[in-house]
Amino acid sequence: MRKILFLFVLVFISSTIFAQKYISKTGHIWFFSHTPLEDIEAHNRQVVSILDVSNGDLAFNLLIKSFEFKRALMQEHFNENYMESDKIPKATFKGKISNINKVDFKKDGKYPVDISGDLTIHGVTKPFSTVATIVIKSGVITAKSNFAIIPKDYNIIIPSLVENKIAKQIDTSVELSYTANN
Repeated sequence: MRKILFLFVLVFISSTIFAQKYISKTGHIWFFSHTPLEDIEAHNRQVVSILDVSNGDLAFNLLIKSFEFKRALMQEHFNENYMESDKIPKATFKGKISNINKVDFKKDGKYPVDISGDLTIHGVTKPFSTVATIVIKSGVITAKSNFAIIPKDYNIIIPSLVENKIAKQIDTSVELSYTANN
């Protein structure tokens, strides 16, 4: 019994000491839509993300209502008419950095990485892949990426009355700063 208890304590301490999970609780995702008729931009600074540097597992979660617009009416239309955020309150990503072994987390630098997984927006889950950059500076891990989202791919209906005011593909940017999850 003492040997089993000792092994349990050893495994627990080892997993705690060597845990390689990092968390971001104030990640930033923003999008921009440009058309000749109107520019639309919104920011969400409440994105939660977990990165496991030992195997490249990556996940993030955000509340749709946390996007902030310059104009309150845009925000209201976004939440009520397009994203139906009362009914479908969040977006998620669960995937992997396939080349995580190319990142030296102990050395300052910029490291390009390939990310793939499942992106869920508006209740629709689709395979998703993009490139990102992991920046290591003085021990701080920051991940950045830019990509496009096509609203109709996620069953986001844009009424014909305003379809010329919203781009067919939405430029999206992500920036996440991670700290050790102890």
